[in-house]
Amino acid sequence: MEKRHAIWLSEPSAAAVEIAHLAGYGTVVLDIEHGLFDLAALDWLIPLIRSKGMSVIAKVLGPERGPIQQALDFGADIVAIPHVESAAHAEKVCGYAKFPPLGDRSFAGGRTSDFRGFTDEWVARQDTGTRCYPMIEDASAFEQIEEILALPVVDGIFIGPSDLSLRRDRGAYTAGEADLADLRHLARAAGAAGKPWVLPAWSDAEKRLAVEENAETIVTTMQYGALLSGFTGALETLREIENELRSR
Repeated sequence: MEKRHAIWLSEPSAAAVEIAHLAGYGTVVLDIEHGLFDLAALDWLIPLIRSKGMSVIAKVLGPERGPIQQALDFGADIVAIPHVESAAHAEKVCGYAKFPPLGDRSFAGGRTSDFRGFTDEWVARQDTGTRCYPMIEDASAFEQIEEILALPVVDGIFIGPSDLSLRRDRGAYTAGEADLADLRHLARAAGAAGKPWVLPAWSDAEKRLAVEENAETIVTTMQYGALLSGFTGALETLREIENELRSR
């Protein structure tokens, strides 16, 4: 099982987690922002993923205190925060993932503290053990990437290629030359800062770039895309057999 290799879920599914584990994936990205996750689902799904020895990246609902703290309270290893606009914005919203004096996270005596109180040592472990990755998907954040990466409340970055292409005035994302140049620029900025980065890499070109630039986590497939590919491939194989037999 390789922590570097991740799948992307858009809806809660115990079977999808179990299949990903069987296949050798070590990380699960939960798209809470656009997916079908409510709090009750996260309460059982995140512990299930972690019980398999897999890591959880929670792409939260938005750059706000509530969604960030809830994902961490449920036990997410990493929160990916969408639509971070600038270094100043990142400093504020990523601070919700870190306790004072580093940030402004609020304590909840639940799962992460074994349903007890807490100590200064526990706070230190939380601040270092749980990580916060602003998503780089806005043009303004792209332009301030060095300043964002320099923030002590930022542990790494999660790249959002599709929105970044739209917001960099290239239209729909194609993983074309300019898109890949942006991804490489962000990867190298993270490398220079000594911080990890995550990439959803659906195409071979993206996967190659992620390996070449040493991405911490490479998201290789998404739940719906894997289903569509499997359904389509099986039907295409059957049609090829039918056409072959008809032509005899």
